[in-house]
Amino acid sequence: MLKRVLIFFIAGLRFATAAEEESRTQTTAQSGPKPIAAENKDPIEHCEYIFETGIIWKLGGGATPLAYTVMPQILTIKLPAAFRGTFAGGDLILRQRFSLLLEPIIKGPETHYLGVSGSGSIEWWNHPRTTSVFFASGGGFGGMNSKGYEIKGAQGQDLNFNWFIYSGAQKSWNPRLSTSLGLYFQHISNASLDRVNPGLNALGPMIGLVYRY
Repeated sequence: MLKRVLIFFIAGLRFATAAEEESRTQTTAQSGPKPIAAENKDPIEHCEYIFETGIIWKLGGGATPLAYTVMPQILTIKLPAAFRGTFAGGDLILRQRFSLLLEPIIKGPETHYLGVSGSGSIEWWNHPRTTSVFFASGGGFGGMNSKGYEIKGAQGQDLNFNWFIYSGAQKSWNPRLSTSLGLYFQHISNASLDRVNPGLNALGPMIGLVYRY
């Protein structure tokens, strides 16, 4: 399962990078090369590579009765804006977000969750490109070492699906580097593919380091 997840993510990363390079080559051919000093790493027009880490705790309400604590480690690529418009004195954009999920379970019957996810990301950026706020919601799939047939309340099968809501803010420190702070909600379950399906809802803070290419 982990090998397939890594192959899927790396293939998507290479495709996105190749697409951006092709677009940049076509732009240069049409307008001519720009001086290095004039290079602008506008987050709206460039890919962003992000490492995010945090901690999320199990929420009540229709999910497992067991206490879970998960530490998501998320590697994400955001593609250049697919849509943009002006709003509230800044730019409102929509872009795509693809993530590799490496999530140790530090409290709970299982020990890890490994998966991928994808979504759209709605972002508002001020004109100087120093600050943004974002909202993303999407999902994907992954695997874990399920313990549902050994421990009541644990997950019923290794293959599980994920759904998330993620909102926060990002601060740019220079044309290439930014940091982010957000609140992350994640749901994991097997979509009733197994008769044991308590699911897991968890919520907590995330911080991120962003590199712009």
